[in-house]
Amino acid sequence: MHGNKIGVSSASTNTHPRRNKAGLLAVLAIASLALMPVLSAKSVDGWLSWRGPLQTGVSQEKNLPDSLELYGESHLWSYPVNGGGTPVIADGRAYVFGYYEENEGKLVEETLLCLDANSGKKIWEYRSRDFLSDNVYNRYGIGSPCVDPETGNVYFMPTSGLALAFDRDGNKLWEHSMLEEYWRLTFPNGRTGGPVIEGDFVIFRGITANWGTSGPPGDRFYGFDKRTGELAWSSDPDIRPVDSSNSSPTFTDLDGQRVFIAGTGSGSIICSNVRTGEPVWRVTISTGGVNASVLPYGDDKFIAIHGKENIDSTAKGRLVCYRVPSKYPSGGKPVILTEKDEVWRNDEHVSFSSSPVLHNGRVYSTIATGSLLCVDAETGKTIWSLKLAPDQLHASPLYADGKLYVPMADGKAYVVKPYDDHGEILNEAEMGAVCLAAPSAYAGKVYVQTKEALHCFGESGGKFVGVKAAKEKIKDKKIVDLQIVPAEFALMKGQSVDFTVWGLNSVGQRIKKLDSAKWDGVSLGVSFSGKTMNVKKDAAYAAGVVKATANGITGTTRGRIVAGPSYSEDFESFDLTAKNHLGESVSFPPSTWLGARVKWSVIEREGEKVITNVLDSVIKQRTMNFVGHHDLSNYTFSADVLTDGNRRIMSSIGLVNQRYLIALVGNWRILEVSSNHDRLKESVPFNVKANTWYRLKTSIKDNGDGTGVILAKAWERDQPEPNAWTIEVPVGKLHKKGAPAIYALSPQAQKRVYLDNLEITPNN
Repeated sequence: MHGNKIGVSSASTNTHPRRNKAGLLAVLAIASLALMPVLSAKSVDGWLSWRGPLQTGVSQEKNLPDSLELYGESHLWSYPVNGGGTPVIADGRAYVFGYYEENEGKLVEETLLCLDANSGKKIWEYRSRDFLSDNVYNRYGIGSPCVDPETGNVYFMPTSGLALAFDRDGNKLWEHSMLEEYWRLTFPNGRTGGPVIEGDFVIFRGITANWGTSGPPGDRFYGFDKRTGELAWSSDPDIRPVDSSNSSPTFTDLDGQRVFIAGTGSGSIICSNVRTGEPVWRVTISTGGVNASVLPYGDDKFIAIHGKENIDSTAKGRLVCYRVPSKYPSGGKPVILTEKDEVWRNDEHVSFSSSPVLHNGRVYSTIATGSLLCVDAETGKTIWSLKLAPDQLHASPLYADGKLYVPMADGKAYVVKPYDDHGEILNEAEMGAVCLAAPSAYAGKVYVQTKEALHCFGESGGKFVGVKAAKEKIKDKKIVDLQIVPAEFALMKGQSVDFTVWGLNSVGQRIKKLDSAKWDGVSLGVSFSGKTMNVKKDAAYAAGVVKATANGITGTTRGRIVAGPSYSEDFESFDLTAKNHLGESVSFPPSTWLGARVKWSVIEREGEKVITNVLDSVIKQRTMNFVGHHDLSNYTFSADVLTDGNRRIMSSIGLVNQRYLIALVGNWRILEVSSNHDRLKESVPFNVKANTWYRLKTSIKDNGDGTGVILAKAWERDQPEPNAWTIEVPVGKLHKKGAPAIYALSPQAQKRVYLDNLEITPNN
């Protein structure tokens, strides 16, 4: 298990509000343990997602404070945790996505923190460390968890891309590694975002490069069964992304169907079906990613904002309103909106990821120049503007109790009273650190997260005023479609999976589980016993589709039989029947490798078949592709490796073992071990020579106490294996499992790398 849960056993911060500046350390000091009774799962209400129960950044709370002064009468408590996301609150508990850093950022741990919402005392937390990402340390903790109103369970995704579910007492319910199972890409900007709940599903998102038809990178959404964690559907509604996006989906109805709307990394706004993932409509509005959340407006419109260049002008940024289709499209093809569907536009708005707020026909947003703007939602015309800061990055305003709570990037937070023709500043407060998160409100209190602490303001008492989640009503009970869960699987030889077949009605609602079905898994060479699919111990590695037929209806799921603890590949069985961009005879890589089809090719080099990275564009100069199962541990991964080049420029080539990258870095003449370069990067000199085959061998030693050692050795292939490891790197908190992967970095896409004779063997 990656990370650890510290259950009902840690320190907290709880302070009296009246403090002088010297007393701020006391405000942020860790205090006493808070023991809470164990409660069973139950329905809850509260501020359950970062946009609140109305999905508009609006709270129905009353009697909220007019001041956010850290030393003022309304200041209840502060808790020392770095973060850039909105806390969510349910049933008296606040859940925070944050991080801790030590040693000038060399040691960073992200946390899902559960606090008593009234006192600020810690109840439990789950910590995890990043792995194999590009994120820089000051971009952690940007996103929010969410809470299921039906069960009180909490869902969360740290920067590493783990999709995690917990009960309200911090017990882990299930986990997926989005990186290793679906090849979720990471970016230095740390746009993690957060999951959202709707009905039976919790939706996680990210740019992934999976396999088969979803092998090319796409901004995709994944709907997991919120109780079991099994994937129910995935949605690929977008054209190819040019950027990342953390726009959080918002939900609405369309012609009897439940749908979600979100911005994407292609600069588009998309709409997909909540129950099936089917794309419904889309429109492209910018040349870069749309990060702000979208506001559904009325029954047939939405309002969106972005900060990149517009597709129809060289100007940056726009607040825009579109009219959406009134009929749900048939045939499975999404409707493409055009200029004819645009209701209005306002080019005064340049907002990167600060999401607008909608209340009583007025849109409030903070823009890049540090102003708070008020816009008429019907016409798009700016009504008033209020300058608050030199600039603004990410934080979104909160509307509550007739006031706007507005954190800014310079570390100040404002309370603004909006009028018909102007905004009046009621309070300007110094928060002591950068503010990147939107505030939230619960039971007479306002919560503001900064890069140093979570602060709570208001009254110690109070009852939450909000919207109870409506129980979904079944439209009709006629089954017209099937949903097979899990919708995607990865199994090793000898493993099995139990499928659930849901009968769906015409609007995608689950009617009932179907007890019997006829199964067809010929393409994978598997057998069935009822709804259990078994992979034979001598099965071939393959990827394909499994069909289920019930009630005269056929549905499909797809999956891979992937490498386990015993695996080898020398590529000699591959037929080189295709041509690459250089005119060479090539073959595609193994179909079970994630995202590898467009990144690698099997070719013949000096009489032997090997695999090489495809360098037909600069965007492919770096790649890492997983070749085995995500739950593997305690294995040795070896391969023959060669880097093309000369004395001036060489590429890097490596293997990933249990979430650690071990690479021969040609230009630097080193053997390097890393996981995230800002946290773990150790190396030893190694005279890498171009066009020379080396054998690279990697292993992980688990000390059994949470610590471990990363082991690697490299030697020229035609020489005897050395007895000693070339490098040994101790780690204080070991990643306990992780998929094997191959890695290549070809600077400016100039020099290829080659691999051969891959071998995975279990350790004794």
